[in-house]
Amino acid sequence: MNKKLAYGTVFLFTLIYILSFVDRQIVAVLGTQIRDSLLLSNFQIGLLYGPAFSFIYALAGIPMGRLADRTSRKLMICLGLFTWSFMTLISGFAASFTFLVTARLFVGLSQAMLSPAVYSYLADQFSPKKRATIFSFYASGIFIGIGISFLVGGTVSQLYDWRIAMVTVGLPGMLLAPLAWWYLREPERKKKKDQVQPNMFDEIRLMIKKPTIRWHLIGFSCLACTGYTILAFVGNVFNDVFSSPEYISRFGWFMFGVAGTVILSGRIADLLARKNPANRFWMGIIAALGGIPFFLAGLFSQNVETAFLLIGTGVLISSSYNGVGAALIQYFVQSHQRALAGGVYLFVISIAGFGLGPPLTGWLTDSVFSGNYAVSQAIITIILVCSSIATYSFLQAVKSYPQDAVTSYNQSGV
Repeated sequence: MNKKLAYGTVFLFTLIYILSFVDRQIVAVLGTQIRDSLLLSNFQIGLLYGPAFSFIYALAGIPMGRLADRTSRKLMICLGLFTWSFMTLISGFAASFTFLVTARLFVGLSQAMLSPAVYSYLADQFSPKKRATIFSFYASGIFIGIGISFLVGGTVSQLYDWRIAMVTVGLPGMLLAPLAWWYLREPERKKKKDQVQPNMFDEIRLMIKKPTIRWHLIGFSCLACTGYTILAFVGNVFNDVFSSPEYISRFGWFMFGVAGTVILSGRIADLLARKNPANRFWMGIIAALGGIPFFLAGLFSQNVETAFLLIGTGVLISSSYNGVGAALIQYFVQSHQRALAGGVYLFVISIAGFGLGPPLTGWLTDSVFSGNYAVSQAIITIILVCSSIATYSFLQAVKSYPQDAVTSYNQSGV
């Protein structure tokens, strides 16, 4: 594949990833409106944002990764894009919690088709020396999408209502899907003749036997738990603590900044790796610890503008790991395991990030803490516990990296 087409594919995948996170995050952006309209609890909003999406997304990610290693990645990407966009659009017509949960299940299932296929696609296109940078560029779409979700979804919901906002963010993906099908070209896979492929569960067991992969998954799942907890309940902080819902949509501007720190983190990781490949894990440690002072000060501030700036700065640092985390696991698996490894990675971080963080924070807010800063206390509890576990895990991963890295990388690619 020529260089221009290869980099054009990266831009297209990033655009698709942006749309996936617009549709994924929109429930959190519209959470208080949905809660009040359908008479739901904070715990139900946490379930809607978290498990209703994440469990099916996580469970489907591994078989989707296996499928992407053996079938058309182009088909999976385009079909997934159209399906989740359509399910988001019809969520605007929901009249019950059950309807929204059902739609979110389909969003989770179809979005599980995307990243494992993209990880495999990009790993075949680009050389190992560039993967952290390329994967981080793709991962920047997470926060551009979240930012657009806050800005567009929040603005449309204030001007009209949450239902119109759902329709507005779902429509673009339905239009992009056929254009993506026209543009994409399936990259060639290198397969060994007469090679007996082990079954999926055997391959996963072989991956998990590596200590570095185990520490990698524990550490990045903790960072995901922190990140999705903040995104799920930052709207509650501005609405319930400060009575300033207008800051919810403004918070989207920080997400565009995070897109930049994600790309920067990937680039720094590749530069640090020139001295020692294990140094890429230090970007995870920076993400785990760097935002804590800002969260502590911002979540308990008495001024909404100060809280806005400090929490946003914390997110700039704590969410910078996303591309590095996705790229790192590729260094410990063979070329025919790339999508499956991506599926395992997404499974673990989704269970911890979406599945545990938001509902646990909602429960702590409703049942454990009280007072005006109850949601802030719940969020900081999750942050401190997860950051401690993540830091220890990454330090262990640095130690075991040399024994677990696969050195026979496919050196082809741009």
